[in-house]
Amino acid sequence: MLGIAGGVTSMDPFLKKFFPAVYNRKQHETFQDSAYCKYNNQGLVVFTSSLYVAGLVATMVASTVTSKYGRKASIVIGGICFLVGSAFNAGAMNLIMLISGRVVVGVGIGFGNQAVPLYLSELAHPETRGGLNIMFQLFTTLGIFAANMVNYRAQKIKSWGWRLSSTLGMAAAPALLMTIGGIFLPETPNSLIERGHLEKGRAVLEKIRGTKHVEAEYSDMVIASESAKAHTHPFRNILERRNRPQLVMAICMPMFQILTGINSILFYAPVLFGSLGFGANASLYSSVVIGAVLAASTVVSIGTVDRLGRRILLLSGGIQMIICQFVVGIILALKFGEDKVLSKGFSALLVAAICLFVAAFGWSWGPLAWTVPSEIFPLDTRSAGQAITVSVNLLFTFATAQAFLSLLCIFRYGIFIFFSCWLCIMTTFVYFFLPETKGVPIDEMILQWRNHWFWKQIVPGIDEGPQNERLTEL
Repeated sequence: MLGIAGGVTSMDPFLKKFFPAVYNRKQHETFQDSAYCKYNNQGLVVFTSSLYVAGLVATMVASTVTSKYGRKASIVIGGICFLVGSAFNAGAMNLIMLISGRVVVGVGIGFGNQAVPLYLSELAHPETRGGLNIMFQLFTTLGIFAANMVNYRAQKIKSWGWRLSSTLGMAAAPALLMTIGGIFLPETPNSLIERGHLEKGRAVLEKIRGTKHVEAEYSDMVIASESAKAHTHPFRNILERRNRPQLVMAICMPMFQILTGINSILFYAPVLFGSLGFGANASLYSSVVIGAVLAASTVVSIGTVDRLGRRILLLSGGIQMIICQFVVGIILALKFGEDKVLSKGFSALLVAAICLFVAAFGWSWGPLAWTVPSEIFPLDTRSAGQAITVSVNLLFTFATAQAFLSLLCIFRYGIFIFFSCWLCIMTTFVYFFLPETKGVPIDEMILQWRNHWFWKQIVPGIDEGPQNERLTEL
């Protein structure tokens, strides 16, 4: 939320043109007030959060498109929206044009986040599905890192560098790759079978598995498709008792991801680097260090998620983040305030805590909040489930964008204690309510809920029918 938009909103020519009140405050307030409150402006909040409102609405439309026309269609539409939105932003002459471009980019996010995780989960082999799906998060983190580097160079072009910023004009480059790549990608076998193209679906399945011996997996997909056709209202079906655990995960996993407090850490990192003596380069060093740690820890997740499982990574990451948030909050409470300045020793300790926090986020809640929801839904509610996941993520990101700067200004160091309490809640939730999903084929995931100590009391038993006969056999 603040990682990407924060790059352009820290550029003085951009602020002077669109948000003069923020620019004036930034120039005249003291360091201590600026550290917490200098960007607390409602207009700037609207610019940041308009993207997430648009994405939230668009993902509901994307669910229907993804189901009826395939995963490729949503990926291409998302890429086109990114192209159009970046053109609006790069050429913006006033605030309305700027926010309009942001809204169009938000529509692209709604379509892209709805389709891409589903696409990866459906193409991947069950034994490597976790790692492949986390590649989505890896390239997201690499994109954030690259974006911060572009922003750093763009801010040196004083008059119009903000137009070249990765948040605005330069977003067109990856958008073009996404659009062209989406055209040439194969459709997933699940989507082809769901839309009645059985032979094409089998051909794609044989190609991606590298063998013609795919009878069992193909049979599961066909049975799942036939079952899905009997349920024509996915958003209504997802409310049924049999889908209750998946619905809970689709809501809680993305909600908890935002409530880890990652945005508070990313926002405050440049202040700490500044107190270590990096001066004008504090933002650059912060971006380099945090981006490198996030990317490296995501690689760790790719290598371990299909061996250790989802639960181990979420639990270990949660515990580490709890400790780090408490350390940051307590040190800021005791050593940083209106009449205090952090020493280099305490700043170094806080930077270490931030790096450990980001590392834990990178191997746990960062990628797995997307991976788990994308692999647990049956075919008849899969697109609807992913739409809910994306919507909840964008809703809480929007709420954070609306409230975070004000909360930071009011609570100051208390914001870190607030998020550490949420981390305790979500870690407990994973321990008691999330079953392990590693290595389980998507269309057989229902067995995990029926064998879970809590969810088996809610999910109905196995009835008669071809799909359930297959599940009984398994």
